[in-house]
Amino acid sequence: MSAKDGQAGKPQKGITVKKDEDFSAWYTELITKAELADIRYNVKGFIVYRAWATISIKKMYAKYESELEKNGHMPLVMPTVIPERNFFMEADHVEGFAPEVFWVTEAGGEGKKLEERLALRPTSETALYYMYSMWIRSYQDLPFKRYQSCQVFRYEGSMTRPFFRAREFHWIEAHDVFATLDDAKAQVREDMETTYKMLQDEFCIPIIFFQRPEWDKFAGAVHTYAADALLDSGKVIQLPSTHLLGDNFSKPFDVKFINSEGVSEYGYITCYGPAISRIYGAMIAILGDDQGLVLPFDLAPVQVVIVPIYFKGKEQMVNGKCQEMEKVLKEETDFSVKLDDREYITPGEKFNEWEMRGVPIRVEIGPRDIKKEQVVIVTRNPRDKHFIKIDDAVEKIKEIANGYTAKLRDKHLRKFDDLIVMVETIGEAREVIESGHIACIGICSIDMRGYDCAENIEKGTGAFIRGKRVDEESISFERCISCGRPDPVTVYCAKSY
Repeated sequence: MSAKDGQAGKPQKGITVKKDEDFSAWYTELITKAELADIRYNVKGFIVYRAWATISIKKMYAKYESELEKNGHMPLVMPTVIPERNFFMEADHVEGFAPEVFWVTEAGGEGKKLEERLALRPTSETALYYMYSMWIRSYQDLPFKRYQSCQVFRYEGSMTRPFFRAREFHWIEAHDVFATLDDAKAQVREDMETTYKMLQDEFCIPIIFFQRPEWDKFAGAVHTYAADALLDSGKVIQLPSTHLLGDNFSKPFDVKFINSEGVSEYGYITCYGPAISRIYGAMIAILGDDQGLVLPFDLAPVQVVIVPIYFKGKEQMVNGKCQEMEKVLKEETDFSVKLDDREYITPGEKFNEWEMRGVPIRVEIGPRDIKKEQVVIVTRNPRDKHFIKIDDAVEKIKEIANGYTAKLRDKHLRKFDDLIVMVETIGEAREVIESGHIACIGICSIDMRGYDCAENIEKGTGAFIRGKRVDEESISFERCISCGRPDPVTVYCAKSY
């Protein structure tokens, strides 16, 4: 990394805005001072991801891709452009995505008009299923499970924000075909299990999976299931979603197979879309604190930083001991280790910089520590300090590393449980939502019969019905919060980011 990517040069001053006082300003300052992204690229809505963020995002991709491949998905790479005619093969889909499409209409030095408009991929159903119709022939080809890691482009009309909302975002999309509807439903469940494993266990983001209401499902889907996380601003952000498409795309794209009895049938399709850049944004927003980034151990670009504590005349001795520690850590672990031997800034400035960047473990070594044959080990979250004999330092660092992410995950899972409040009236729901919580309410239905009640609730609360929980629901209500009908569905209501 260059000096401008934070590895040398004068460090940025720490975060000056408190997260719980102004989340938006805190997030903006974090993005800038930790050098995660730059919005100054001269195409509106397109964001430059800087080195510190890119390293973590690459690690997130690797974890997700490994899990998908373990579950039988194979990778592929599709063209970025999709011919316009593909979009019109599924009516609901084109209606849902048409307002967001970037169109390529001309090419060449003289601006020659293309015979057919080409869409910059907003999502890949209409590209992939065109090819699936040629690749899938027999029941022996099924299940057919493929994924790609790519960028997608959507003309976002609202204000953009790095990682959360942009006109280009980075994701993985998996598209699978099955012989039966039951097999497709099982894949949707697997997608949700994958999401919990990645987001909660690996990325420490607490989520709830909801079945979205019929009026809020993916264009062309039978059902949509989406994971929501709650930000400190009190708003929820949608993270990975998985869609049961049934045969809604198989029929227009002619995705068929010959079954074991020689009869032609349409396949049942599912699609799954974890947006890695959006997940990264949620992760830094949820885990971060007033000092800056907090990152799971595996995802930190630098996992252990060694900071020499210089005293006049002792510099060489301290540097020698620090270099020994760096060498041993690199030989005995696979951790990313950085020796910060810059002499033109103080140890305190180094501490602040690496805390802001979310480095999980800091090792301090000074003349007094050398005399006592010890090192000082400081963890980023929780903020603990350990005085450890130098011969035991590597094992202590391994011990801290092994439990670091689990502690972070458990802390935020406990916090998330306290953010859901059960309410009985629209007025109570509004108060709960305005205080930064999720309102748990009853509504008569999440199919189109409940649409009028949903409109009334959303108008009265200034928030959105997120859907019903996919996992076991322990809360029940006697009546719909809007129309008063008995035996309602338990749903959750919150403002969305």
